[in-house]
Amino acid sequence: MKNIFLVLFTLFTFTLSAQNSKNEKAVIKTNIYCDHCKACETCGQNFQENLYKITGLKMYELDEKAMTLTIYYNGKKTTLNEIKTAITKLGYDADEMKADTSAYDKLDDCCKKV
Repeated sequence: MKNIFLVLFTLFTFTLSAQNSKNEKAVIKTNIYCDHCKACETCGQNFQENLYKITGLKMYELDEKAMTLTIYYNGKKTTLNEIKTAITKLGYDADEMKADTSAYDKLDDCCKKV
C-alpha cells in the first residue's frame, strides 16, 4: 500500500513540476562581425557575463556564420523582448531591434562592421 502512495505522489509531483516550467527557445538574428567574439576576452566574456544576468535565461548558442543566437529561457521569468533589449544594450542587433549606439561605440573595432 505504501508503494502505491509513493508512486501516486511521484507522478503527481512530476506532473506539477512539468506544468510549472515554461521553457522556451528562440532564434535571434544578430550582427556578430568577427570570427572570435565567442572566445574573445573582452567581447565574448562581456557578452556572456551580461547575457547570463538576465533572469530566466538558461543557455544560449552563438552561430557566428549564420549570425544567430539560439536562446533557451524560462518564459515565466523573462520575455523574448527583454532578452532582445539586453542584447541591444550590449551593442548588437537583435532581430528588428537595432543596437544601442553608445554600447556599439564601446565594442572593440573587430566587432564592428567595417
